[in-house]
Amino acid sequence: MSERSTADPAAPDAPLAGRTALVTGGGRGIGRAIALALAADGCDVAVNYRRDAESAAATVAAIEDLGRRGASFAASVDDPDAATGLAEAVLGDLGPVDLLVCNAGIASRGSTVADTPLSEVDRLMRTHVYSAFQLCGALLPAMRERPRGDLVFISSVAARHLAARSAPYSMAKVALEALALTLAKEERPHGIHANVVAPGLVDTEMGRRLVKGMMGVDDISTLDASSPFGRVCLPEDIADVVRFLVSPAAGYVTGQVVSVDGGG
Repeated sequence: MSERSTADPAAPDAPLAGRTALVTGGGRGIGRAIALALAADGCDVAVNYRRDAESAAATVAAIEDLGRRGASFAASVDDPDAATGLAEAVLGDLGPVDLLVCNAGIASRGSTVADTPLSEVDRLMRTHVYSAFQLCGALLPAMRERPRGDLVFISSVAARHLAARSAPYSMAKVALEALALTLAKEERPHGIHANVVAPGLVDTEMGRRLVKGMMGVDDISTLDASSPFGRVCLPEDIADVVRFLVSPAAGYVTGQVVSVDGGG
């Protein structure tokens, strides 16, 4: 966790005190870093996970160590009914959600368009886009009644690079950003902010699999020397951008896509 994430969440100036967040895919990697950063800033946090209950429980324990309420919720958000059930469960357990982070995501298989079945595109769209659409629809009515709402969508610089052999993933991230920027306009009258964070390569399980599969690199840290600022991006780098976007300091910021790739 980054140095700022050790801040005392009980401090009276905790910027997110009194707010409740839901982070999808919050048990590991970028989602875990975001969940802990929000808790450190005063948020109670609902951690969604699909299969890894142990990691989700560890993240909840870390949230509680920071003095905040935490709870884990199993749901495969690519299933519309499961996504709706997740929203209902969080509302019933922790109350209205002020802050939704749509982070759950999967990689595509790296095939050309000619070699990719439509089912692969559907799998990526359901996980990245339909899940976010469904959760927003379920949570926005209560969020509109809160003093401030925030929707943060974790995209990727892939939405701009549009590399070969990445069509399903790139298409999903472009669509996710379209959803976010539409919501920024629709929900602004209700005091709800919608923003996108678009990481480049990040040192996570998915990032490590990516560099091994595409570059034959077994140890991602060997890329530090050739990376911006002398290191591969960390999950905490993404979390720090999220915590800014949902903070009082970003009270006039909405409809933005923030790339976190060291300058490309």
